[in-house]
Amino acid sequence: MSRIRWSAAPLGATPVQRRNFLNVQIDAIAIGLVNAAAPFLPVFLTRLGATNFQVGLLTAMPAVTGLVLSLWLGRFLQTRRNIVPWFSAGRLMYVSAYAVTGFLTLLMPQQYLISSVLVVWALITIPQTILNITFSVVMNAVAGPTHRYELMSRRWSILGVVTAVTVAIVGQVLVLVRFPLSYSLVFIGLSLGGILSYYFSSRIVLPDAPVVIREKGLSIREKWKNYRDLVLGETDFVHFSIQRFVFMTGMMLAIPLFPLYYVWEVEASDAWIGLFATVQSAVLVVGYFLWTRGSRLRGSRFVLLWTTFGLALYPALTAVTRQVQLIALYAGLAGIFQAGLDLVLFDELMKKVPPDYSATFVSLMQSMQHFSTIFAPLLGTWLANYIGLSGALLVSAGIRFLGFALFAWWKIRTPAIACVPQQ
Repeated sequence: MSRIRWSAAPLGATPVQRRNFLNVQIDAIAIGLVNAAAPFLPVFLTRLGATNFQVGLLTAMPAVTGLVLSLWLGRFLQTRRNIVPWFSAGRLMYVSAYAVTGFLTLLMPQQYLISSVLVVWALITIPQTILNITFSVVMNAVAGPTHRYELMSRRWSILGVVTAVTVAIVGQVLVLVRFPLSYSLVFIGLSLGGILSYYFSSRIVLPDAPVVIREKGLSIREKWKNYRDLVLGETDFVHFSIQRFVFMTGMMLAIPLFPLYYVWEVEASDAWIGLFATVQSAVLVVGYFLWTRGSRLRGSRFVLLWTTFGLALYPALTAVTRQVQLIALYAGLAGIFQAGLDLVLFDELMKKVPPDYSATFVSLMQSMQHFSTIFAPLLGTWLANYIGLSGALLVSAGIRFLGFALFAWWKIRTPAIACVPQQ
């Protein structure tokens, strides 16, 4: 057992860090199982006959709740000394939505199924918002300022391998079992990973966080002024937020378009759609290794620019392709770039967040992300109705290129230590 703990954490980690690293990585196994269901949820709605708008709602609904509640929840979580219970409970409630979807598929008349599933995913958006905020805070606290690349590359590598294998199996199950029973069994079965996730994520041990004491008797205007001054005082955070917002808007615009494109334009089978996701998840492990090494040799700016450029090309290449073999290749290349983007955006964000106000600043970033998530997927499906799915994917590529250009032009100061993952 000691060998497992040692291999799960970098050299120099304390015993508590080693246990936390191990818990985080076992949690990644559980979430890898659950994540295998994610690419099939919009496909499921599409095969039920959902409109482009309804598929877009699946992505946009969490953003509506997040936009409305992120800032308030961030301020609330900032007053919690221990944020881990909120993280693990939010995860469990979010994963349970897959189980509920599976049971509804078995019990609900098909004519009401699409609306019922959308209601379920609308209700689950509150714990999902809590999860989105607490995830970055908890992972940053586990890793500390010198082990972020180490922790997240290990976690996401494990998650990628588990997801890739599970998605491949799921794709075959969906082919062999009749519709919609196949989707019901998949959603219920994979949601069991949420129990395993809750057990290990709730065992993460972190020191009590400093609690920010709110001044009493302030008017709403005074509270807003204090909040504004706090945020605008962190110039690098403001610059990074704008750059990230533009690029992620291009990313979010394409989310509902890809499954629609696979089904209607490419006419890909469930097995091929599963393979696209499998390839993309499998190469993440290679990508994490390559970009961690690249950041060590060339710095985080090198990683940031190349990953944003590569992911800007992805929807453009897909939009002009109908061959499933080429789409699988593009998905694999995108997975490599996505691995680097995951690492560098997390690291860059946490470098620019004041440690004593991590929940507050992360919630603000989440709120901006939710704002783009509200209109970008709906804009994407609206554009698809007028210029086609290929045209909408090209728009996504254009916005991503704009985000890449902002990252390239608007350089942000970064501490040297943050570019080098510690061993």
